[in-house]
Amino acid sequence: MKKVMTTIYGIKNCDTIKKCKKWLEANNLTFTYHDYRTDGIDKEMVTTFVKQLGWENVLNKRGTTYRQLTDEQKASLNEETAIELLLEMPAMIKRPVLIHNNEYHLGFKPAQYETLFDI
Repeated sequence: MKKVMTTIYGIKNCDTIKKCKKWLEANNLTFTYHDYRTDGIDKEMVTTFVKQLGWENVLNKRGTTYRQLTDEQKASLNEETAIELLLEMPAMIKRPVLIHNNEYHLGFKPAQYETLFDI
C-alpha cells in the first residue's frame, strides 16, 4: 500500500462515495473515511471546505435536499447562509470532499484521481 495522507468526506449511501472508495482501494491507496452522519460535522469543518473550495462549489444544487429548499432559502444564499444550511443538512455538501496532502478536491472522476495520485 502506498503511504498517503488522504481523507474523504461524505455519506456512506452515496453512490459517488462508493465509487471513490472502490477506486482508491483498487489502486492500493490508503485513506481515512469520514462519514458526516456517524463521525459528525461542525462549523469549522464546513467553513474550511467553503474557504478552500468556494461555497458555490461545495453546495450540491443537483441533489434532492437542495431542490426541497424554499425559493426564499435559495434566493438568500450567500457564504454565511450556505454554511448554516450545510451544517443543518450535510447531504447538500457535494461529495466527496477529498483532502490529499493538505490539498482540497471536490467530486470523483477516475481521470482526475489518476492525475492527483500520479497513477
